[in-house]
Amino acid sequence: MTARLADHPIDAEFLTRWSPRAFADAEMTEAQVLQLLEAARWSPSASNIQPARFAWGMRGDAAFDAILGGLVPFNQAWAKSAAALIVVASKPTVEKNGEVSQNVWHAFDAGAAWMSMALQAQSMGLVAHAMGGFEAEKLAAAVALPEGYVLQVVVAFGSHGATESLPEGLRGGEILRGRRTVSEVAAHGVVPA
Repeated sequence: MTARLADHPIDAEFLTRWSPRAFADAEMTEAQVLQLLEAARWSPSASNIQPARFAWGMRGDAAFDAILGGLVPFNQAWAKSAAALIVVASKPTVEKNGEVSQNVWHAFDAGAAWMSMALQAQSMGLVAHAMGGFEAEKLAAAVALPEGYVLQVVVAFGSHGATESLPEGLRGGEILRGRRTVSEVAAHGVVPA
């Protein structure tokens, strides 16, 4: 694996966290899945609205198979080996005092929940890979998505496996990647293009 170097001092968890597609055959317990969901529950939320919702399944159960079936074939090819799949959805509206209005931060909050789960997984010695490659109607039906909610991502969790376990066409992409420099993504007083 390639070493990642920070431009400025940060906690090592940010440099070692990544999203591999290779999963080991190891199982996860329901208690471990609930730990991930607990981390998501405590993620930041605008006005504490908490719009994120989750559906999960563990490899070998009907919920996992239903979620897996909602993924595009490319993602099914590797995600089938994950120990657990968690669907992240969110509600784009909020009701307050009988009035319904748009919650423009719902996807941002769902993203914070996903990152909270990813960092919790990291602390547990697990890996996480979020994916947007799913068939929305099929996945919505598979998880009985309530009316008014939108799907955000499906996240695969488990123990990191050998690259050789992946289909041959995916092996080359199984590497740690760097990031743009801080000066490329941030500037004092202006947003860089």
